Amino acid sequence: MTSYVEAVSGLRPKMRRAIIMIQDLVMVLVAVALSLILSQSRLSFEALSYGGLACWTLIVLVAHLLFRYCGLYNTVWRFASTPDFFNILKGCGILTVVLYLTSLAFRFSFQPVAGLNERQFIVFFLVSFTIISAPRLYYRFLRDGASWRILRRTPGDAPIRQALFIGRLSEADVIVRFTRTAVPAEYAIRGIMATEGDAPLGTQIQGVPVVAVRPRLVDVLEEYVKGTENLDFVIFGKGVEREIEDYAELVRVARHSGITVVQFSGLSELGQGGKLVLDAVEMETIMRRSAVATDIERIGTFVEGKRVLVTGGAGSIGRVLVKRSLELGAEAVLVADNSEFGIFQLDQLLEDSERDRLTSRIVDVTDRRLMMRLVKEFEPAIIFHAAALKHVPILEENWEAAIETNVFGTLACAEVAAKCGVPQFLLISSDKAVDPTSVLGITKRAAEQIVASLHEMHAARPPALHGGLNGHDAVGRNPGTKFIAVRFGNVFGSNGSVATIFQTQIEAGGPLTITDRRMTRYFMTVAEAVDLVIMSAADAEQRQGADDYAIYMLDMGKPVPILEVAETMIRMAGKSPYTDIQIRFTGVRPGEKLHETLHGDNEEVVKLDTAKIFGLRTEVLSWPKIQAGLTALQAALRDQDKATALAVLTGVHEALNTPDRIVPKAASQSA
Repeated sequence: MTSYVEAVSGLRPKMRRAIIMIQDLVMVLVAVALSLILSQSRLSFEALSYGGLACWTLIVLVAHLLFRYCGLYNTVWRFASTPDFFNILKGCGILTVVLYLTSLAFRFSFQPVAGLNERQFIVFFLVSFTIISAPRLYYRFLRDGASWRILRRTPGDAPIRQALFIGRLSEADVIVRFTRTAVPAEYAIRGIMATEGDAPLGTQIQGVPVVAVRPRLVDVLEEYVKGTENLDFVIFGKGVEREIEDYAELVRVARHSGITVVQFSGLSELGQGGKLVLDAVEMETIMRRSAVATDIERIGTFVEGKRVLVTGGAGSIGRVLVKRSLELGAEAVLVADNSEFGIFQLDQLLEDSERDRLTSRIVDVTDRRLMMRLVKEFEPAIIFHAAALKHVPILEENWEAAIETNVFGTLACAEVAAKCGVPQFLLISSDKAVDPTSVLGITKRAAEQIVASLHEMHAARPPALHGGLNGHDAVGRNPGTKFIAVRFGNVFGSNGSVATIFQTQIEAGGPLTITDRRMTRYFMTVAEAVDLVIMSAADAEQRQGADDYAIYMLDMGKPVPILEVAETMIRMAGKSPYTDIQIRFTGVRPGEKLHETLHGDNEEVVKLDTAKIFGLRTEVLSWPKIQAGLTALQAALRDQDKATALAVLTGVHEALNTPDRIVPKAASQSA
C-alpha cells in the first residue's frame, strides 16, 4: 500500500492526471463487459470485430469528453468531498443516457442489436460509478486514514501527541481530516467536546467520538485529564472564547494538568499535506474581550500603494503598524526609531518579501534636521507618530526626557510633516491624556493639543507662516496635510504592560505586585488597536468641514480590574492565587490613577459610522497660545526647572477652560 501511494504522490501533476484519465477509460470498458456478464447477455457481434472495435472506441471517446465536462480531472482527490463524488455520479449517469439514446437511434435507423436492452444500461450505470469511484476512495483512505500514518512512521519519528478538540462540530470535521494528512503526523484528535448544546453525544465524526457537550465541558475535561496520562493538547476552535462562559476555566483545568492549550485559526500548506495553524492562547483571549471585526477591504484600500513612515516603529505598537502596513500592500515603509536592538527584533519578525519594502533608520524624533532629510527623501503619504516614552513611574523622575520626546518630538515631526507636505500625520495618544495626573499624561495631553491646534488651524484658514521657535522656522502649513490624534487605553502584551510584568513575576514564582486592589484599566489587543488606528486615518482622509475631527477615540469596552487580570493569569499558569503564588498590594505610585477614562467631561463623544471608533469634539487652544506655552516650556527645560515645566504644562491644560479657547467648528455649529 505504501509503495502505491508513494508512487502516485511522486508523479508530476500532468502525468498523474493522464494516468487517471487512462484508468477511467479502462474502467468504462470493464463496466461494459461486467454489465453484459452480470445481466447474462450476449451481443450479436464479435467484441474484436471491426464493428465491435469501432463501438468501443466511440464509447471511450464519449466517456472521456463527458468526464472532462463534469470536472473529474479538476479535483485534488486527497481533499475531495461529496460534490466531487457527485460529479462522478453525474458523469456516469450522462454517459449511460447518451449510450442508451445512441443504441435506440441505431436500432431504429439500421437494425436491432440482439441481447441489448434497458437492463444492461442500468447495470452499466451502477458498475461504472462503483469501479471509477473505488480507486479514488482507496487512495484517499490510504493517505487520510490512521493506517497510512502507521505505515509511514519510522523508529526515529517523534511520537504522535494526543489532543482533545473543543469547538463546533463543523470545525471538528475539518480539524480531524487535516490532522490525519499531516506528514509527518504531529498529533491525533482523540475526542471532541462540542460547544453546541444540542450536539449528539456519543456519535462519531470520522471515527472520533463526541465525548462532551455544553454545559458539562469543564466536568468532562476534569474527568478526562484525570483518567489519562497521554493527553498532550487541548485545541480550541475559532471564537470559542466568545461562545462559552467556561472558556477561562477550561484553560485553567488543562494548564493545571500540564496540558498545552492552543487555538485553531486556519489552515495552511493545503497542497503539501493540509496543516493546521494553531496559535498559543494569549491573555487577551482568556479575558474574553469582544473582538473587533476589521474592515480589511477599507484599510487595505487606504494603505495599498502608499509610502508609510512609522516613528517608534520598533516599539510594541509601532512594529505591528509596520507589519500591518506591509501586509496591506504599502509600497514602502520607513521605520524611524532610536533603538538598534528594537529594529533588529523587528527585522526578525518579517518575511523576506516584506523586508524588501522596509527601510529602517536609527534616529531620535527630536532631531528636526535629520527627520526633515528622511521625510524629504522618503516622501511618505502618511506618518504614524508612535514614538513616545510611556512608563508612568519612570517618567515622574525623568521628566525632561518625557517632555523632550512626547512634546517636542511630536512638535518636530508635525512641523516636518507640514513643511514637506505629507498628506496625513497621525499621533498615537493615550487615555492618560484625559484629566492628567502624571508627567506621562500631561505630556501626552500637550502632544494632543499640538496636533489638534494644527488640525483646526488648517481647517480654519489657508497656510500661513508663524513665528519660529528657538531659531526654527515656524509651521509652514501645507493645505494638504491633515493632523489627527487617536486615543486609546492599555494594549495587552506591549513592552512593559501589566500582562508582561505579571507573566515575568509568575515565572519567577511570585509575588505579583498590584498597587491597589480597586485599580481598573481599559485593555485592547495590539492587533485591534493597530487596525482601528489605520481605520481612523482612513476615516479622517474622507472628512471635511463640520464633520472633521482632530481627535479620535477607540471603543475599549469595559474597564477590567487589574486584580482580576492577575488572578486569571495565575490560574491560567496552572497555579492557585494566594496559595501557590501570592499577590501583594504596594500602594498607588506617584502619578497613577485608580481608574482611567477615555474622554473628559468637556469633550463630546460622537458616534461614527465606523464600528469601535468615535470622534471627539473638544476644546482646542489657538496656535499662538500653544507657541507661547512651548517657548516657556523650553526655557524651563534649559533651567532644569521641573516645577515651572509642569506648571506650564498644567497651565496649558487648564487654559482649555478659559474664554479665549478655540471651540471646534463642529461643536460650534451643532450648538
